Amino acid sequence: MSRNHWKPNKEANVSVYQQIFIYMKNKIISGEWPDGFRIPSQRKLADEFEVNRSTIVTVLEELKSHGFIEARKGSGTLVNYNEDSDFSLRTINWNSLIQSSVYESNNRVVQDINDLELKDQFIQLGKGELSPSLFPKSTMSQVLSSISNQINYLGYEEAKGFRPLRKAIAQHLREYGIKVSENSVLITSGSLQGLQLISLGLLKTGSTVFLEEPSYLFSLKMFQSAGISLYGIDMDEHGLNLSDIPFSKKYENRSALYCIPSFHNPTGITMPSSRRKEVLKVSAQYNLFVIEDDVYRDLWIDTPPPQPLKAMEETNNVLYVGSLSKSLSPGLRIGWIVANEQVIDRLADIKSQTDYGTSSISQLIAYEWLKGNLYKDHLKAVRRELKFKREVMISFLHQHLNSLATWNIPHGGLFIWIKIEVNISVQRLYLDMLSEGILINPGYIYGKRYQDYIRLSFSYASESEIKHSIAILGKKIRFLSKLA
Repeated sequence: MSRNHWKPNKEANVSVYQQIFIYMKNKIISGEWPDGFRIPSQRKLADEFEVNRSTIVTVLEELKSHGFIEARKGSGTLVNYNEDSDFSLRTINWNSLIQSSVYESNNRVVQDINDLELKDQFIQLGKGELSPSLFPKSTMSQVLSSISNQINYLGYEEAKGFRPLRKAIAQHLREYGIKVSENSVLITSGSLQGLQLISLGLLKTGSTVFLEEPSYLFSLKMFQSAGISLYGIDMDEHGLNLSDIPFSKKYENRSALYCIPSFHNPTGITMPSSRRKEVLKVSAQYNLFVIEDDVYRDLWIDTPPPQPLKAMEETNNVLYVGSLSKSLSPGLRIGWIVANEQVIDRLADIKSQTDYGTSSISQLIAYEWLKGNLYKDHLKAVRRELKFKREVMISFLHQHLNSLATWNIPHGGLFIWIKIEVNISVQRLYLDMLSEGILINPGYIYGKRYQDYIRLSFSYASESEIKHSIAILGKKIRFLSKLA
């Protein structure tokens, strides 16, 4: 619904209400909106069709009177696709199949945020990617021109990925102290596919994965869909608090420890070397392998982060996950896993069964960026801009939220994790900011306990958008605190 381009013609002889009614009725009759499909909210429909909310209310009442939809307490308004409706043709109950499938649906708020991030009319104060202004258009054009002369045939690559690219990644990682050959590198379609391959290839149903709480993974259903339990561990100012990991028999199916040690998402915390050593010690002691998600490493602002866990280990227990999505372009869908060859061979086999390999063109592009100094030069420009944007946001947070919230200044990455110190509903704050055309990420999508937090990104919005949004944010928090 959110990507619909249809709008009622306000100049037509047929009323706008009737046009929308016919449009929605046809969606149901055609089976595009099957039995049990959740109708978007009245606000969302009004925005989509650019009409008053009262028009939507009238349309929904008409659909309800004809037996096309029904309101269910706690579930919203759903398509009521049954034999008593105005149509005789019936289709498969897709909703039932979806609900009983293996892969779980994302959190509804996360789905809405993903949807709203595609809309130009919103100021993106939560988006976890670089601003389009930082996209190196000129250099990318040169790269595309260069690879066009190299393309003779686009066939399947090796299961592990384009060998020259794997060599370039191995060379790139040596700068961080990770010494591996290209045989220990697997190219993935972004870091998220890497995590999915790990969940499918190395973790059995019933396993427990320990991870920081809050965590990016709590906003996804990937591990849970594979029958794997996530156990959140509290964080302190140095990251994962290892003293909170329970090693009782209750968790004897524990298998792995997941962490983002550099510029953590969502908190921005960077784990010092001493804590990284403790993580390695504990993982070896309790026979846990470590999934090190290091996709933000190259986005340091003040000083480079400590060596990766993968560079510090002696036991070969670490699976290292990296990506170009955060630092160059998410659209390339280029990520990698680094591990021992036995693990890489296993994951490469699973990948070949699922997609026969990452795009050859994307791999060629990534290779051109990594083989020389193009990527390094690009990162210098990115760091300068991130530092400027971070300082703008911090300055305006002090100006407008100084008595309302607390936060730490991240030394890299994209995010500032903010604790609201006054008594308000962050859910109401999220919706009120949406009404102002500003999208933020509420903290509860990263863990149920974080009802008093929000995650802001300083990487995507422009300077003027940041200033405007933070001023509005301060006003909204003050207003809501008076209602409490």
